[in-house]
Amino acid sequence: MGLLIDRQGRAQLVIVGDTGAIYIPELPRSRQGTARLRGLRLVHTHLADTLLSQEDMMDMLFLRLDSVGVLTVDEFGGPERFQYAHLLPSVVSGAGAGEQEAEQGGRAADGEEGENKGYRVFPAVPWDRVDADFNALTEALEDEMARALSDARVADGDGERAVLVSVGTQPRSLQELYLDELQELARTAGIAVVGRIVQRVPQVNHKLILGKGKLAELEVLCLQGNAGMVVFDGELAPAQLRNLTDATERKVLDRTQLILDIFAQHATSRAGKLQVEMAQLQYTMPRLVGKNRAMDRLMGGIGGRGPGETKLETDRRKIRDRISRIKGELETLRRQRGYARDRRAKARVPVAALVGYTNAGKSTTLNTLTHSDVLAENKLFATLDPTTRRLRFPQERELILTDTVGFIRNLPKELKEAFEATLEELEAADLLIHVADAGHPEVERQIQAVESILTDMQLHEIPSVLVLNKWDMLDDEARFALRQAHPQAICICARTGEGLDGLSAAIISRIDWERGMVVA
Repeated sequence: MGLLIDRQGRAQLVIVGDTGAIYIPELPRSRQGTARLRGLRLVHTHLADTLLSQEDMMDMLFLRLDSVGVLTVDEFGGPERFQYAHLLPSVVSGAGAGEQEAEQGGRAADGEEGENKGYRVFPAVPWDRVDADFNALTEALEDEMARALSDARVADGDGERAVLVSVGTQPRSLQELYLDELQELARTAGIAVVGRIVQRVPQVNHKLILGKGKLAELEVLCLQGNAGMVVFDGELAPAQLRNLTDATERKVLDRTQLILDIFAQHATSRAGKLQVEMAQLQYTMPRLVGKNRAMDRLMGGIGGRGPGETKLETDRRKIRDRISRIKGELETLRRQRGYARDRRAKARVPVAALVGYTNAGKSTTLNTLTHSDVLAENKLFATLDPTTRRLRFPQERELILTDTVGFIRNLPKELKEAFEATLEELEAADLLIHVADAGHPEVERQIQAVESILTDMQLHEIPSVLVLNKWDMLDDEARFALRQAHPQAICICARTGEGLDGLSAAIISRIDWERGMVVA
């Protein structure tokens, strides 16, 4: 049997199990917080002469109990030994918190072997020799957790803190690279990353993604880093999102939600804000589906009387109506952009569009070429709304140069559909200037990702020029390898202007200025 005891020493819950285990029911979350424990400690019996088990440690971690203790009994039911354990306060210091990864597994033993797992296990003592002030111990733990949280906020700002998780069947090295990109997305969104978990599995757990052991490691990292959020690389199904939220009792996001949040932060124009809102609504829509749709009612009236319309159905209907209105507004904006493109076509002014992976340097290239001041930051998706500038060449020649939103691998389908109006600028382009980050370790994968997206959008037949930006970041060996792989590419450094004369010459040579067309 077990007792859940509050800090006033009162038994809040008595649990009776079988000879092997007890089952702890769902507990209230009233004391849940980043630097707060549950306010309850568990004391339970083991009928055999076994001390605290790994299962006991997992219960303490997942439920965030003040402490857990076990009382062993002899063959006659008399008390023998007592052992207890408690969670350890986090000690977050500088960059180390963001670099830690959950690798270890195994079991906790007597003494202090559990300290690297986020808890401390004390040696067993005779039951009548226990000398511990559990209330004072818990208060000290919470004070230390609050102090660590305060120090972390000073170091990382007041932004939210998160642990990143990647689970998949890909090679571990590839998962690490994907998690690096997710970390950059988190940084752009204003999230401080305090831990990472990478797990390669033969088959993903469809219910919780992670196994129970990895969930325990995730809980340790969250406790050590005072993280209130968990971000998964990849897209989570609605059921997985609910299950993980229940299991971790923290805010759970997937990669798509993170990208949508970044877009929402960076949208400035009317079109951009509408497109982001529609993408968010389309993402939210399937996640509002309840467990039982047997009581669905579209409205009241014939065939819809009885229970009436539920709150869930009302929300779905409102979302559908809002999506319809947004589509209408975007259609109006699409027509307005079409008029502008028609005017440019009549004037026979060629159009070139900058495309490429996010943070490849498209906005910096536009600024340097046209002497503009478009926002350019070392962040993913720093530029969201399309920007158009005139680029003048000698002999009274000019070109319309458009900077578009950056691409990313596995671009969420909601964004593809929502940004059709923006990406129509690419359809009207006579030339695509594909800017790639030559200094990125995954430059080849990024080039392939952009080309794949262009193919999906049926834009691959538009003539293009590959531009390898940030050329100054490479050594001679890396430069030679890229030149061998892409002999037709133009190498530039947009920040300093190096190589832009060659890019201008390439653009001039590809255009028939008499007819305003691109030469194949």
